[in-house]
This record gives sequence, C-alpha cells and structure tokens, in this order.
Amino acid sequence: MRAVDIIMKKRLGQALDEGEIRFVIDGYVAGAIPEYQVSALLMAIFFRGMSPAETAVLTAAMLESGDRMDLSGIPGPFVDKHSTGGVGDKISLPLAPIVAACGVKVPMMSGRALGHTGGTLDKLESIPGYRTGLDLAAFRAGIAADGFAMTGQTERVVPADKKLYALRDVTATVESIPLITASILSKKVAEGAEGLVFDVKSGPGAFMKTFGDAKALADSLVRTGTAMGKRIVALITDMAEPLGLTVGNFFEIEETLDCLEGRGPRDVMDLVLRLGAWMLIVGGAASTPEEGEARCRQAVASGEALKRFHANVARQGGDLAALAKLRGTWRSPHRAELRAESAGFIASIDAWKIGLAGVHLGVGRNTTADKVYPDVGFIFEKKKGDRVERGGLVARVYGKDEESLKPAMELARAALAVSPGAPAAAPLVLEELSAS
Repeated sequence: MRAVDIIMKKRLGQALDEGEIRFVIDGYVAGAIPEYQVSALLMAIFFRGMSPAETAVLTAAMLESGDRMDLSGIPGPFVDKHSTGGVGDKISLPLAPIVAACGVKVPMMSGRALGHTGGTLDKLESIPGYRTGLDLAAFRAGIAADGFAMTGQTERVVPADKKLYALRDVTATVESIPLITASILSKKVAEGAEGLVFDVKSGPGAFMKTFGDAKALADSLVRTGTAMGKRIVALITDMAEPLGLTVGNFFEIEETLDCLEGRGPRDVMDLVLRLGAWMLIVGGAASTPEEGEARCRQAVASGEALKRFHANVARQGGDLAALAKLRGTWRSPHRAELRAESAGFIASIDAWKIGLAGVHLGVGRNTTADKVYPDVGFIFEKKKGDRVERGGLVARVYGKDEESLKPAMELARAALAVSPGAPAAAPLVLEELSAS
C-alpha cells in the first residue's frame, strides 16, 4: 500500500476503505508517512469530502492512536457537551456541575482560546491555583467524588488529532466538516463519554457562519457519533451576539457563579438549561426536555450545583478564598468605556468583532504561544433590545495595556448598532437534531 495511491484515489473523489485510512493515520503518527503527503490528502478531503462511513473510520483510527480515559469501576452514565466555539461562551462552566448534581457524570476534556473564540481551560485557570492538567487518577477521582472533572488533552490522548490539527491549521483545511467531525469525536470518545450533546454555533461569532454550514456539521456529528455506538444530540444555536454580559476569562468565572446562584443572564441560563435537559435525556435521567429543564433548575435552586462547583475548584487546586476575594474587583487598570453614539435601542452587538477586540485586549490568542490575561475583556451593561440614551454606557472594556485599547475600541464601536425601534426577538436555539 502506498500513500500516493491513497491521495490519488481521494483526489478523484473515490471513497477510501478502512485499511487505507488506518494506513495513513498509523503511518503519520509513527513518522513513516511525511507531512507533505498527509497535507496533500487533507486538501483532497477538503475538496472531495468523506462519506459518513469514511468519517467514522477516520474518527476510530484517530481515537485508537493513543490512550483513552478509563472510567471503569465508576458508576455512570457518562455524558459530555461540546461547543464549536463562540464569544462569551462560558456555558460548560455552570452546565457541568448542574448536570452532575442531577446524577449524570460529566467527564469534560476542554480546549484553550484560539483566535476570536474563548477557551474553557483559560477561564478555569484564571481561578488562582486551579489545575487543568490532570492525570487519569485525578480525573477519575474528581468524577467519582464530584460528578465531573475538567481537564485538557494530554500528549497521549489522541496524538493523531494533535498532529493533524497542527497541519490543518497551516494548510487551510481547518473548515472541512469530516475533519472537524473526526477531531471533535475522537477526543470526546477518548475521555470516556457514552453520550454527547453538541452545541454547534451559527452566525458571525461562530466558525460556521451560515446556518447551512452549521446544519451540515451537526448532521455529520450526529451520524458519525451514532455509527460509533454513542447517543448523540446536536443543537444549532445562534452566535450573532456575545453570550451573557461578560467576555473575558475571570469575568466569565464570575458570571458562572452568578448562574449557579440563580441570577445569571437570561440567554446563558436558557442555553444551560436546554443543553442540560438533553444531557439528562441522553444519560437516561429525564424523559423529556421539560422534565430535564425542571431538574436542572432544581439543582440550582437547592444550591447543590454551586456546592459541586466549589468542590471541583478545591479538588483541582483552586483557592476558594482568593476566588471570593477577587470576585467583582479583579479588573485591569487599563480601561475604557463603550458608549452609544445615538439614542434608541441596541439593534445588535456583533460577536465576531467583539471576539476580535478581545484578542487585542488579551482575552484570546492569535497563536498557541500567545499569553492570555485573566482580568481583561468586556463587561456589558446593555444587550440587544435594551434602550440606551446618547452617550449611555454600553460596556466597560479592560485591556492588558494602554496600547491594546485603541484597536479593541475601534472594533467594539464598529460592533455596536443602535436603531430607533426595538429589534425583533430572535431564538437562541435554532434547531435540535438526533438520530431518532
């Protein structure tokens, strides 16, 4: 078997068989197939696509390239949630303890900020002392004791994905739906999840800018995950506006605490409850979305979800006393204010531009080597649909230094639109999909 023949076969639009896909993945991880040949195959896949069967085999080959998180001996069920990335998207942070409080275990392997989208690990690490690099024993202990644990991808978990993603990033093949599907599912199955709920973002602040592209990715995730024997649900959600009232690493931890105390922003809570309901259904702990949402609300109202969040912070090395002391006060001294240039209603706040502004401020990264800062970002006083006076405060803006504020404020002003009349309400959840 030769790599060049496999490249040619896919270039011609033909389906690859299991042996050919595994030959390439195994050979690349072992160093037997060079990057230039894998790059050529990635580009052929980008233009020619892969069938659901091919995508399932690719996912399995990537999954089997390294270790899995062994959760045997811990009572399940195990269900995780994955977001395709957005601005102000702190949903995983309150969601995991809420679902865990309802009796479903959440083994969560998360990522870091890259580009305009935020990273769950960066947000958690803004809590003084919090550790996200857990070994298997610590990961298992957290799930067994608290019902959830939060960790990053290790060198031994799906090494094929690490190598392929780095190559996709520099060969303009990141947006391929089969490659995205295999990347996401291989990591999520490796962490031990039996069921998965996907939050596929659609809109200016998402990687999938159009509903059609988001629907295609959601379909692919559901089909491929189901073919691998997993229980899968995908929600397509709107990412035209930033989620919640905060964009920034520690700021979003503060908003997470607000949510777990029952006073989080409506859009964040609505999405947390809906995703939580489906996680309970996938885990067999609820029969309908309505029942699932009611159980999630009770987990918040009883204080059990907040208790589990605090337990997780302490278990993973976080300083609860420091967290309480910094809450509401940890703000960069380099600051500015976004104010309305005319009176009316907030018609829109473009999530894409706010996300790019956040990179300038130090919220996110352009490259994996960039530093992120905990005390920078946006705190909004107004959201879409709110009335605002001319010169009225829309957001407080915090940067890593004075130089970062100028380009960030230019983008923030361009992101803000004010209209004479109130904008029409738009749904947050656009569609829900499952194999059934």
